[in-house]
Amino acid sequence: MKRLLPIAALTLAASAEDAPDYSKMKADQLFETLCSSCHGKDLNSGLGGSLVDGQWKHGATDAEIRKSISEGNLQLGMTPFKTVLNDDQIRMLVIYIREKEKDALAKGIEYPKPEPGKITHTDHEDYKIEMVVEDGLDIPWAIGFLPDGRKLVTERPGRLRVIGTDGKLDPEPIQGTPAVIHHGQGGLMEVAIHPDYEHNGWIYLGFADGWRTEDDKPRTITKYVRGRIKDHQWVDEEEIWKADKEFYTDQGVHFGTRLVFDQGYIYFVIGERYGWKQAQDVKRPNGKIYRLFEDGRVPDDNPFVDTEGAIPGIWTYGHRNPQGLALDPRDGSLWETEHGPRGGDELNVIERGKNYGWPIITYGMNYDGTPITGETEKEGMEQPVIYWQPSIAACGLDFYTGDQFPEWKNDLFAGALAQQEVRRLRIVDHQVTEQEIVLKNIGRVRDVASGPDGYLYIILNDPHRVIRLVPAK
Repeated sequence: MKRLLPIAALTLAASAEDAPDYSKMKADQLFETLCSSCHGKDLNSGLGGSLVDGQWKHGATDAEIRKSISEGNLQLGMTPFKTVLNDDQIRMLVIYIREKEKDALAKGIEYPKPEPGKITHTDHEDYKIEMVVEDGLDIPWAIGFLPDGRKLVTERPGRLRVIGTDGKLDPEPIQGTPAVIHHGQGGLMEVAIHPDYEHNGWIYLGFADGWRTEDDKPRTITKYVRGRIKDHQWVDEEEIWKADKEFYTDQGVHFGTRLVFDQGYIYFVIGERYGWKQAQDVKRPNGKIYRLFEDGRVPDDNPFVDTEGAIPGIWTYGHRNPQGLALDPRDGSLWETEHGPRGGDELNVIERGKNYGWPIITYGMNYDGTPITGETEKEGMEQPVIYWQPSIAACGLDFYTGDQFPEWKNDLFAGALAQQEVRRLRIVDHQVTEQEIVLKNIGRVRDVASGPDGYLYIILNDPHRVIRLVPAK
């Protein structure tokens, strides 16, 4: 005989059966299903009030918003969602709300969009842009400055180009440079000129190394070499760092790739190549920042030299896709920017042996609006100095060291691909005290570099150009 249930129990059982499966919903679907009736589909209407006007009655931090979603406030009619959503889903809603808030607050703001010949005003300096190379480049990626006034520019399809002392792009690329695999986000990427180039002539390159299988599938990972240029030829090549073949992959994303010099050492990055959890494994090369001597030897005091099975060149781990690396000229600290997923691009201070968390902790979610993790912090893992939400697609990073813009001296300039902007960050005691967009919407910013002439050089993609900022005066 069947046991009869009370009417209330039957109602609850029926409603549970009819309830949608939240676990399969993306961020926008979750919001529309659970939140739009009170806050509006545009997040800016309804009895619950706006979520995108920058005004928060019950706490403005991510943690406080997360608590409001989880715990609710029954006296004010706010449903607690912790019984139907897990931590990952609640974190995903916070990211979605932050994206929409940012978009709403940005409406009507006029960002500096410079035009040739016109003065652009910023908080501390006014500038004009000058066109260095307007045509003839194919996906330029990085720029380096030779002591005689020439400049080297990499093109991702695999060419190393020269801008002459007359300011003109040499139509012929340097011959004999390493073979690269131009695949997805990979190709010829970094170029870095040795600080003592006048005496040793060394030029360092970072690129997607590998091979293609019989069915034309690539196997790649980032590799670094150094060489010299003589008579327009690449010569004297020496291998600086290369992964074992077992770690090459057919993934076309997250190559990372930047290199800086520091008093006899080099630091460089390898992206995690879409091998998420491999970034946490010091026995695997991807998702790491490395420290070597300039000739590729491993220093004895590296943090994992004595760790069994670890790759000895590793300096830090837990990185996703770093594409910005710079040394603070004031104290020698190492700074890095890396792409988060959807939300959670990071600015980090890089310190010996530390774990930067990816993918165990992150301030982002998957590109399709599904969660990665609800965790944003964990013991033993570093917090970013700042993170950008929504993502700016951080790329290219340099401290300004020139004298042409005295009010920008020692400020950090960060490029952004998706947001097409250059941000100026003022760093005091390893904290960002100012952040300003100084350029926007003239192309995807691939690299930012402080030139020896005191100008700020910027590599743009779409359109593929090199420009520089010069004082308005």
